[in-house]
Parts: sequence; structure tokens; C-alpha cells
Amino acid sequence: MKGRCQVGDIKDQYEAFPYPERDPRDEKKRLITGSPSHPLEIDHFLFLGQRDWSKGTRILVAGGGTGDALIQMAQVLTNARKPYEITYTDLSEASREIAEKRAKIRGLQGITFITGSLLDAPKYGPFDYIDCCGVLHHLPDPQEGFNALSAALAPDGGLGCMVYAPYGRSGVYPLQEAFGMLTDGMSPKKAKLKAAKRMFDRLPEGHPFKRNPHLVDHKASDAGFYDLLLHAQDRPYTISDLVDELSLAGLKMTGSPQAALYDLRRFGEVPDHLSETQQMALAEKLDGTIKTHVVYAKVAASRAGQADGHAPKTIPHLKGMSPQALAQKVARDGAITVTLNGVKHEVILPKASAGPIAGIDGRRNLEALRIGAGLDLVAWNAIWRPVHTNLTRFGLMLYSNLLR
Repeated sequence: MKGRCQVGDIKDQYEAFPYPERDPRDEKKRLITGSPSHPLEIDHFLFLGQRDWSKGTRILVAGGGTGDALIQMAQVLTNARKPYEITYTDLSEASREIAEKRAKIRGLQGITFITGSLLDAPKYGPFDYIDCCGVLHHLPDPQEGFNALSAALAPDGGLGCMVYAPYGRSGVYPLQEAFGMLTDGMSPKKAKLKAAKRMFDRLPEGHPFKRNPHLVDHKASDAGFYDLLLHAQDRPYTISDLVDELSLAGLKMTGSPQAALYDLRRFGEVPDHLSETQQMALAEKLDGTIKTHVVYAKVAASRAGQADGHAPKTIPHLKGMSPQALAQKVARDGAITVTLNGVKHEVILPKASAGPIAGIDGRRNLEALRIGAGLDLVAWNAIWRPVHTNLTRFGLMLYSNLLR
């Protein structure tokens, strides 16, 4: 772990290497989606899957970089014809320029761009939702960032964030420290990058970094290499560290689209005395592949949170899968294989659930699916609970009113 650095050092890095590297012209041929901050996820993890999107949503993208989260939310909400106001902030003018160009090419409206610090977030709030992806761990005092974002939320608002994790990034931090010391004072940034790449090429193949298959940013672009191995300020969090900092900021974790990774039961029996956070922390240690934590959190006093699959009016959506293709596989095999961080997991689903699964279209609610399948409540619960539990824990099913 490094000592404190100056904010100017981080700003200079992202002026030289806007991250992630994006070409605005690519917006004409693809939309980048992911976690956190897809509107379906926001609804599922923060608003019980029952948000009324027609009333509008005030959103802050805190440390928005080159705009992935911004573009995802604005485009998905535009396609769904739901009103929104998005405020984008970032220290880097170069990153902001790329984000603005991407939005302009798509013709997206309702976005205010600000060059500045996320610590100023309370001045622009309150917000129904805040995205902060890959930023808090780069602050000299991350808790100040958590506190500022919490203060910028509406009373029922929520946060989606990603921070780095230590075990899946094995090999990163010794290199960051060594490269940082050996390139200190080099200018411009590209000279520092060139020197670090020369050293990297001479690392032995047995180095923990080179043996870690989960690290790929350094291969994707110069910006990726610099962000991963030359960053001036980078502090990883265990899941328990993250829960603690959220709590200190008056926030409570409501869930993760990668919940299965934190399930201690996949390694054996769970002692009764362990709290939920302790179980997650042990699962993280035993898993060893988690390089980022993607979580959602609400204001601690809020009653809303993650959808539970009970409410008959909630609407399920499948993520990354065709309902018909999934239904066919379930009817045939009663199971699917899901790969997370290179690890394969067998997900058991009742064969009798194939019919309701085939009917998922993002518009039918659970009650309509049950009636369509001709099932009473007892029979429905017997097949749907396993579907809900086993698909949501892998982030493959979400509940949302977005398309209603």
C-alpha cells in the first residue's frame, strides 16, 4: 500500500492516459454494458425491483472517466423512454472530452458535464442514484469519498460502486511499488510508461503477476498498463473493509451481482456463529480470484433494497441469455454451467421451470408468469424459488419495472 500522493499526480495521469481507453467513433457500432449501474441492476438491488422510472431519476456519475457508466445509463434509459438527469464529474479534462464526444455521437440529452472532484458531490445533489466505479480506491482518503457520496444521496437513494480487491490482484502491488520508485521523477508520463514496460518484459515467468490469469488491463492499452501498474495511489479493499467504510458513511450494502462468489457454503459447512460479513470475508479468502468488488448500497435508514422474488407484481429480466435458449437447456438438463473468474459452477434449475423461464420478456410480472403456466401458489413457489435463488446469485436474473 502506498502513502498519500497529491491529487494533481492522479489528474496528470488521466490527462495523459484517459481510462479506460475509448474511441468515441465506436459508439456507432456498440454499446458497452456492465456492472455496476445498468438500470435493471439499479432497480433490482436498490428499489426492490419496483422503481417508478416514469417519475424521472437524478443520477451522479462520480469520477466518470471516459464515460462507460454514463453512456450505459443514458442510452438504456433513453431506449426505455424514461426521463433522467445525469451529472457527470471527473478531474480529467481529457477523460471528460471523450465522454462528451461519446454522448454527442449517440445524441444523448439530459447530461451535465463538470470537471471536478467527487468530494464536491453534495453541492450537486440530492441524487436518486450515484455511480462510482473504480475511483474511491484512488483517493488519498477514501473515507472522505464515501462520506461525500453518502451526503449527496436522497433519503431513499442508492450507490453502485466498484473497488479493487487484494487477492485476485496478486502480484500487482509489489510491481506498483517497484515501478513507482524506479520511475519517480520521470517526465513526461510516456517516458515513465516506456521504462516500466522495459522492466516488465524482464520479469521472470514465475513472478506472481505473470502467473495471475485474472489480470489483463496491461495487455489492452497503454492506459490500462499505466492504471494497473503505475498508478500513484491504489488501495485494495477486502469485502469486510468495504462493508466497514460504507457503514461509517451511513450506508448499508444491499447486494452484489456476483453474490455467488461470496457464498461460503460452496466450500463447506458454515459455522453458526459467523456473521454474514464474516462469511463473505472467508469466502473471498478461499476463492482467491476476486479482483474487484461490485456492490450496491443504500442509505442505512432506507427500507428499500434488493428484490426478493416474492412480490407478484415484480418483473423478471434475464441478463445475457435468451429466455427460449435457457428454457430449452433447463427442460433438457435441469442445469446450466456458469463461469465466474475462470471457475465453472453448475446451477441446478427445476425442469418444470422451463415454461415460466421461456415466458420472461421484461414485461410480464411473476403473477402473469404463474397464471400463464397454470400453477397454483404452492406449485409456483416450489419451482420459482430455486430459479430466483440460483439465477440472481450469479447476476443472471434481475427484477425491474424499467420496460413497463
